[in-house]
Formats: sequence, structure tokens, C-alpha cells
Amino acid sequence: MKKSVGIIGANGYTGSELVRLLAFHPNVELRLLYSRSNAGIKISDLYPDLESVCDLVLENTLRPVDILFLCLPHTESAKWLAKRLADTDVLIIDLGNDFRLSGYFGDREFIYGLPEINFSKINQANSIANPGCFATAIQLALLPLAKENLLKDVYTTGITGSTGAGQSLQPTTHFTWRNDNISAYKTLNHQHVDEILKQVNLLNKEEVELNFVPWRGDFARGIFTSSIIGCDLELETIYSLYKDFYKDSPFVKVSEKSIDMKQVVNTNFCVISIEKQGNKIAVHSAIDNLLKGASGQAVQNMNIANGWEQTLGLNLKPLAF
Repeated sequence: MKKSVGIIGANGYTGSELVRLLAFHPNVELRLLYSRSNAGIKISDLYPDLESVCDLVLENTLRPVDILFLCLPHTESAKWLAKRLADTDVLIIDLGNDFRLSGYFGDREFIYGLPEINFSKINQANSIANPGCFATAIQLALLPLAKENLLKDVYTTGITGSTGAGQSLQPTTHFTWRNDNISAYKTLNHQHVDEILKQVNLLNKEEVELNFVPWRGDFARGIFTSSIIGCDLELETIYSLYKDFYKDSPFVKVSEKSIDMKQVVNTNFCVISIEKQGNKIAVHSAIDNLLKGASGQAVQNMNIANGWEQTLGLNLKPLAF
């Protein structure tokens, strides 16, 4: 029997991506698309690409479901749950940042949903805190080194597409501002830094300092990061560490070739490559911010929590051109 699914905040970018993924998932049935601001409107009227995919109408009343995805603005998930605390039998996957650092809410413990390090915990969870997009890309680039206690000072730059800012209109999301333009924002104080360090420091014996400069890119989706780290190991040894760390991770690919962002856009993959000069290495990682950085990873976590193959419903081809 298929499990029923509800999406709270289905009208946003991550919510609509979940609709696209779950409409073709063999083990679930979309039953509820919840939106206060667009209630009464068909999801395909908001997103014409869903015309032949889903004909459900957005609504602002709840109905029982087995799995609930929260695609609300940051800090809103806890407020929403406080008013409508779901039965403990309901699997909740929160795509916001409410429970990534402090995982408890009432009787629920939200497990940090990065499958590459928390598979066994996710497999037993009824509440999952989906990681942030930059946090996913940067952690996957750093974790193999953290396991070997090779991190101390890390200098990272990362560029993200405009969908990372969400749907709410802001001066920096206008096409006329974003097109042919790049800018830094939240320099050295991005909200994902604490999230990254919490997980990295669980593996690395020495406390890590992360110096992160995020950039806004003039494209719609995708993230590319580069992290500079001091390291005396040979490049061949470093690659062996990465390949061994991710040997059981179907969505992380370690490449000895140069990588680019288009390899992962429209997929749930992360690709990683490494370069070395002298005693420094540069670890590059690329993901789709809306998939491995949000909705795709949420589906991966749903699969794991239900004991399904974690790649189920996520066989997606990159948009290379």
C-alpha cells in the first residue's frame, strides 16, 4: 500500500520540487498540498511545468497523512507544529532550519538528515531536519578530512543560484539586478556555518575554524563551492580517503577530473574533485541547491526512514544543455 504524503508550503520552490519528485514516486501518493496564501489554486496554475504532472488544488485545511514535509520559511516550522502538532506516527521532514542545531520539539527528536553520516539514525527516525543547501555541499567536501582529523583552518567560497533566495521578492532577486552580476553576501557569518561546524566537529578531534564567503550567482539553480585546506598528504592518498568514505553513498561521486555545476543540476548528486599545490588542497563540490540541497535530499531521507532503497524516485538526469 502506498503511503500518503502532505506538503506544507507546497507553493514555494522546494515544495513544488517535491511535487515534481513525489508525483512519480512508486511508493507514495500525494494527498495534501497546503498553502495559506494560494488556497483554492491548482498547483499547475502556479507552476505550468506541473500541468501534466499534478492536478491537485492547494488548500488551507489539513487531512491525515503518513508523511509530512514542512517547506516553510525559516523559523516558521516550529510555530506551525506548535499549533498543529502531528501524531507521533507521522513522519515529519522539515526543510527549514528550525531543528538543525537543536533537534528537540516536544516528544520528537529531529535527526540531522545528512544520509552520508547519519544513515542508521535516519533509518529509525520519525522526525528529520533536512540540511541546508550550502551546508550539504560544504560538509560533503570536508567530512572525509574531518574523519582523519585533518581540518583546522578552512577557507571556503561558494556561489549559489537565485532560487536559493526563495520566492519572496527582494532587491537582489530582480532579473535586472541578478543578470550578468555576482556579489558576496553574509560574508563570514552565513547561517549555515554553525550547522556545518556542529557536524564536522563531531568527527574532527581538533576544533575547526570555517571562514566562508557565499556569493550570489546570475543563474537559477545550483551551488559550486571551493574549500582551501592545509594538507601534507599526497593527492593520491587524499582521493583514496574520499572514495573510501563515500563508497556506500550512491549520491556522492568523487571525480579525479575537473568538475562543473551542470553535472549535477536537476539531480540529487554531489560531485567532488580535489586539487593540490604545495601543502594546500582545494576541494571543490557541486550540487543542485533545490535537490540534493533541499527537496531531493528530503525524498532520500523519506526513503531511508521507510526502509526503502534510498535512490527510489531520484533517478534524474543532469541538464547538461
